[in-house]
Order: sequence, then structure tokens, then C-alpha cells
Amino acid sequence: MEKTQHKPHCLILPYPIQGHINPMLQLSKRLADKGIAITFAVLENVLSSTDDAFSASISVETISDGYTAATRAAALPPEYLPAFRKAGTESLAQLIERLREGGRPVDCVVYDTFLPWGLAVAKRLGLLGAAFFTQSCSVNIVYYSLFKGWLKVPEVGKEVLLPGLPELGVADLPSFLLDRETHPGSFELLVDQFEGVEDSNFVFVNSVYELEEEATDWLKKFMSVKTIGPTIPSMYLDKRLQHDINYGLSLFKPDDTCMKWLQQQSPRSVIYISFGSMAKLQEQQMRELATALKLTGKHFLWVVRSSEASKLPRDFVGEASGQGLIVSWCPQLEVLAHDAIGCFITHCGWNSTLEALSLGVPMVGVPWWSDQATNAKFVMDVWKMGVRARPGEGGVVGHEELVRCVKHVMEGERSEEMRGNAMKWKELTKGAVDEGGSSDNNIQEFVSTMVGGEALPQK
Repeated sequence: MEKTQHKPHCLILPYPIQGHINPMLQLSKRLADKGIAITFAVLENVLSSTDDAFSASISVETISDGYTAATRAAALPPEYLPAFRKAGTESLAQLIERLREGGRPVDCVVYDTFLPWGLAVAKRLGLLGAAFFTQSCSVNIVYYSLFKGWLKVPEVGKEVLLPGLPELGVADLPSFLLDRETHPGSFELLVDQFEGVEDSNFVFVNSVYELEEEATDWLKKFMSVKTIGPTIPSMYLDKRLQHDINYGLSLFKPDDTCMKWLQQQSPRSVIYISFGSMAKLQEQQMRELATALKLTGKHFLWVVRSSEASKLPRDFVGEASGQGLIVSWCPQLEVLAHDAIGCFITHCGWNSTLEALSLGVPMVGVPWWSDQATNAKFVMDVWKMGVRARPGEGGVVGHEELVRCVKHVMEGERSEEMRGNAMKWKELTKGAVDEGGSSDNNIQEFVSTMVGGEALPQK
């Protein structure tokens, strides 16, 4: 690629759900701050939900997945992904051509690995391609080993040994490895992320090198991995981007009462419970959670999405009103950063896990699906800043187990050790994105390559 005279220009292609858009948007803010022109390509329905998510330094364009808002909601991965590939490939190429004709030629396509055709479009048009993984390097090793055929479906009771990772039990593996029927197409989506990735000029991972040194180093043998996380707003980390105070994109409206309520609570006294934007808990699990929260005797802040509220036990909201607060959504970063929070009961989605790591909050992991079990394994056994609640019959975590875990994290013999570890990781994640940190250096190396107009050697 010859050196260009125009400002280097990256087109960002996220998978169109909030947990994938936010990390790529945060990387875009970092790149824009370092002088890279950014065009963010989203679906029209996402654009209508942005709530001023995009700053003046980030341009926004739309592409098509071949669906309307009504038909998209009912589409399952086996039919949606091929349709998105077909319509997206065409509309992305047209967008790049339109930008070129408008005097804003694209130099590099940064694509979510859920959309591997983004790399194919970039290569066909003679552009650089940069993969972006929204899950950890450790989880990537599991999926990559499946993609390469190095890992077969393990037997129950057998341990799994993979390079760069601790010993994993079957219960520590991503759920789709064993259960491929409940969520059709999800296993293929996750394994097919690696389609062509070894030919990408750059491979960004939303993680921190210091969190996963062995896993990152092993992946580097096969692809040009650069950890660039944690991708959370700068004002919660290094504070170098003064206007970066929130993600800016929320598909749910936060409840304003939760922060006022937290102000009235004592330091480290509140249990915060949230299972993210997608989890659908069984009624039995909701009952066990509600019972556990009452039995702890501690104040709690529980996020129960409107679509899940009917699963709460009858009269629980009224009975618990003096002990806790139930909201449909909340500004999670603000909550986790508040000194009233003593424990986070979480599904261990990677974004939530990174936020808790970055803000120094001990966790009780109650994984639901996907990579969450693997993340919970690391929270407990590698980073040692929390515990994983073990399910009982029917895969439901009982109230006795939840009470035990909460007390262990908040007031048990190892509670201070866990909090100390949490604060250690908080400082390390902040240092990673600060000037000269591991993630900042990786981002700067990419920027320097773009400015210099020379691609890194391909793996």
C-alpha cells in the first residue's frame, strides 16, 4: 500500500448488537483521538437508537443486512447470517466506493469477527483488514482450536488441556461446544469467526495483555494479535479523553433512581445484580435469587429487564422495598464505580467482567451461556477476585449457594484478599490504556502503521 497524503481512514464494521457495538465504538474514539478518520457502519435501526453516541470526530453510515426491523426480530442465526453476508457484502462495497468518490477513501476495514466477510470485501478492494474479537484471548484459544480441528468435543468428567490456558473442566467450556441445539447456528457463528483471520493485517482483541499473558503470546504464533482493552470510557480509566464519559449507545433506557438510591447506602454494603441485555432466566432461578437476596439481609440493586419482570415472585417487589431496589436498567459503569457496591452478581459476560475488573469490584459468577463459564473460571481461579456459584438440579443455582457465595465474597476469610486482587487488576487495566501501557502501545503501533502507509507482515 503506497503512502497516502490524506488523513488515514478506518471503516468500522460491528456486529449489530450492543455488546459488540460498544467495544468497537470505544476503540474508534481512541483511534480518532490519535488522528485517524473514522466511519462507523451500522444498520439503520441501530442508528436510530444511538442517543448521540457518535462524536463529531466519528462519521456514521448505514449498511443493509437484507431485513426490515420487523423481519429481523424473528430471524434465527442459520437464516440471518447468510442473508446478512449477501446483503452486507454488497452494501459495504457500495459504501466504500461512495466514500472514495466523495473524497474520503478508506484505508482499512476494522471488522467484527462475527462478520468475516468484512475482510473479504477489504481484500477484494485492495484495503487493509483488521479483525476485532469481542471475547477474551483465552476463549479465542478454545474456538480457534475447534476451528483448526485440534479440539474435539470432550467427554463429561474429562479435563481439557489447551496451550496458554489453565486446566479446564467441561463445565468451564463455552456452552455452545456441548449444546448446539438450544441456540441453532451459534456454534458455527463462533467457530467461523476465524475464517481468514490469519490473513488479517491486524487482529485486535478486547482484552488486556497483563490479564492473559500466556494465552495472548500463544495466539501471536498464528495471527497478529494486539490487545487493545479494556474498551470502556476513558474517564473511568486513564481520563485522557475528557469527553469520553459513557458508551453513548444504549438500547435500554436507564432508570435515574438507582444512583440517588446508592448515595444513601454505606460503602461496600450493596449487592449489585445484573445479567446483561440478553439473558433469559427461568422463573425458578428468579425465585432462588429473590430468596437469596432476602436471606443475606444486605441491601441490593437488581436489574430486571421489563421483559423479565413477570418472572419475579409475586409480592417480592413490595416485600423487598425496604431492603433493595429493582430497576429495569441502569448505568452500569456508574453503579460499579460507586463505593457503595460490595459485590457484583453477574452472568460473567465479557463486557461486564471487564468492567468489574477495571473498577475493582469482586464478583459472584452465575454464567448462563456462551463464553460466560470460561470467564467465571478465570474470575475465580486465575484472577482470584470472586467465586463461581455452582448450579444444582436442572442447572439452577439454589438460594443457599447464592447466599454462601455472597457472604464468602463480602465478609468471608478471603474477602479482603479478593478485594485486594480486584484493586490490583483495576490498576493494571487502567495502566494498560494509559500512555505507554500495553494496550495504548498496540493502538499507537497500528496508528503509526496507518500514518506510515505500510502494512504489518501477515501471519
